[in-house]
Amino acid sequence: MLNSLLLLGRSSLLQLPSRPEFRAITLRVVAVTGALGILFVGDSKHGVAFYIAVAAAYLAAVLVLTVLMRRQSSERLVAGFVVMDAVLVACVLYRDLLGAPVTDDHSLTTVGLVVPFIVLSHVAMNLDGRLVFAFAVTVLVAWLTMLVLVALRHELSLRAFFSLDLGLALGFGFAAFSTGLLALDHKRARRQVQKIDRWRNNLARFFSPHMVADLQEAGHALNLRRRSAAIMFVDLRDFTAYAESAPAAELAGVLATYRHLVAGTVFAHGGTIDKFIGDGIMAVFGHPVPAADDAHRALSCAISLTEQLRAWSPPLGEGAPVFEAGIGLHYGTVIGGVLESGYHDEFTVIGDAVNVAQRLEALTKERDATLVVSWDLLTQTGNAGGQGGWVTERAVALSGRRLPVDIAYLPRPAPRSQRPT
Repeated sequence: MLNSLLLLGRSSLLQLPSRPEFRAITLRVVAVTGALGILFVGDSKHGVAFYIAVAAAYLAAVLVLTVLMRRQSSERLVAGFVVMDAVLVACVLYRDLLGAPVTDDHSLTTVGLVVPFIVLSHVAMNLDGRLVFAFAVTVLVAWLTMLVLVALRHELSLRAFFSLDLGLALGFGFAAFSTGLLALDHKRARRQVQKIDRWRNNLARFFSPHMVADLQEAGHALNLRRRSAAIMFVDLRDFTAYAESAPAAELAGVLATYRHLVAGTVFAHGGTIDKFIGDGIMAVFGHPVPAADDAHRALSCAISLTEQLRAWSPPLGEGAPVFEAGIGLHYGTVIGGVLESGYHDEFTVIGDAVNVAQRLEALTKERDATLVVSWDLLTQTGNAGGQGGWVTERAVALSGRRLPVDIAYLPRPAPRSQRPT
């Protein structure tokens, strides 16, 4: 049994404490040393050897408690220390209230009164209201019990009970209660900050950093409203067939790299990611905050993506497909904001413009194009003539839509050579 305890203690001590743990240990040593120093100065009955022995016993108790609870949760370890601190305070109170003969004055000395507040301050450093309340309740129960015993020693003297010491006990209780409330408020505020951080991190997955900052300052932008925006759909050709037989880890790596590339380019052009749908990505320019150059930035982003995705070549080995991307782009009126479902709320855009952009992306396969845009978008960018290698078509029918649209597209260049091994 002894050997097991020594081995456990050795393995526990070899684990270096983290910075918060080291700070807590340092504060504990300072608090206990200060309390014992105050007791020593105000005590004329005991010498230095007595307080050295008390300090050694306390440190030994700390060591044993650390060894026994090291492999358990840190919360239990801290709670054990708090209970031990409460016992130490109770011993100090016992020395003043019950340690003297019945004929002596049993009032608390200044030294005995200071120690509970010193240890209370140390417990409060944990910023845990539950620990503060547990410490305070333990000390108060011991304190009031001793006052009752003092009254009994003086033959049920009410004066011995309703004394200045009772007022001091209640004062300690009020201070501990206030400290506990502050700790609870701190914990509540910390949870709120963590919630805001999670909300910000979630927004950062879909919006550029400056857009996240704008949304934090103007939450009304998340409400449903009608606005003009450019909608872009990006899709990988032959990805579904590849996903049927690809290893899960490899598939996840390809998707992550592809999404990172597209999202980074969209963010760089001031757009937002509305959603990921497998290998499909929907991006929006002009939502939640519209701008005069939304269509221009969307077109610039789409052209940049065609070049980057054509050069993109994930290392998949011999015989792996060479992915080609198709992009559809349209400018029109959408309804954007938070759509509530009761279970899963979604920040998105809806409307005919979204459907048109998706149909244009599907046309890239039929027209063997890398990018298909609507004439409405080119008009917004000032490129109504379709200059720059565009092929234009009038009155193109789209699946599921009654009215045709005028389009322009960039033909796909010659097929890339097979992937090097």
